[in-house]
Amino acid sequence: MKWKESDFNTGIEKIRAVLIYGPDAGQVDEFCDRAVEKLEIEKDNLFALDSNELRDKTDALFAESCSPSMFGGRKMVIISNAGDSDADLISELVTHSGLCATVIVAAGDLRAGGGLRALFENATDLATLPCYTDDARALAALIRRELSADAGIQQITPDAMAYMTSHLGGDRGITRGFLAKIALYVNDKKTVELDDVEKCLPDTGAASMDDFLYSLTAGYIQQTMTALDRLLYNGVDPNALVRMLNIHFKRLLTAVVEGQLPRLFWKVQDKFELAVKIWSENDLVAVLQRLTELEQQLRTTGMPGEILLRDFALKLAMRTMKMAIKRRK
Repeated sequence: MKWKESDFNTGIEKIRAVLIYGPDAGQVDEFCDRAVEKLEIEKDNLFALDSNELRDKTDALFAESCSPSMFGGRKMVIISNAGDSDADLISELVTHSGLCATVIVAAGDLRAGGGLRALFENATDLATLPCYTDDARALAALIRRELSADAGIQQITPDAMAYMTSHLGGDRGITRGFLAKIALYVNDKKTVELDDVEKCLPDTGAASMDDFLYSLTAGYIQQTMTALDRLLYNGVDPNALVRMLNIHFKRLLTAVVEGQLPRLFWKVQDKFELAVKIWSENDLVAVLQRLTELEQQLRTTGMPGEILLRDFALKLAMRTMKMAIKRRK
């Protein structure tokens, strides 16, 4: 069955297993933590392993999942980074007649109709919970809730909000971490202004991230590669960059299809408007498909993520520049 967050809150105690998946890795982790907390799982009753360990630890997995706890209480098994290739083994586990543990399967973006989603969506005692990246409206609501309601911030200026919604949203964990930092920074005055946000964001590489994303889709090759160098030098995970690219291209696709620009921070608006003139709907859809392939390569091929990402960015920036020149003729 398919779940929303409200279903998770009321149904996690009654389900055999749930597949938590999507491009927002931080939100996936958040729901896994909430499941442990809600079911009051003690440390000795939690068995966690990565999907890469499934074949080598199959016996241990079934032993932990299908035997009562020696310490009392409910047991839980968490399988991380699962993919469709793991569907048969996971199916055998979650349908086992002796299953004693609640099984949480955590995954990245999964295709509709794939093995894992089909298994969990088509069963009445299993569930799926997608974790998509926050859109501008959901992100703004999250920011207001975290700052205004939970941290007691009384005012967020429009410029500050615009800046945050254009730089956050790719990963719920990163977003919450930044908002906690902002709340501490402005604790005395209870007002969030643009200057506060700009001073608190450098640790996330906001300026370099802007240069990378918006220069890439505008066809500025040198700016794109220089910004990427800075991001990688500062330790930004290639997987996180791919997720940000995915968000950026989806935002651009929406603008191209609907003919309406989103609300943007003024420093990036010109490049985004240029990108809207350069890119067609079909070209953007093709890039989004390639990003899905790139994310899969990062997880499965064993090749260094930096090499794969640099190759992708350079080729795409060169292609964008050629499209821009062609459009001007």
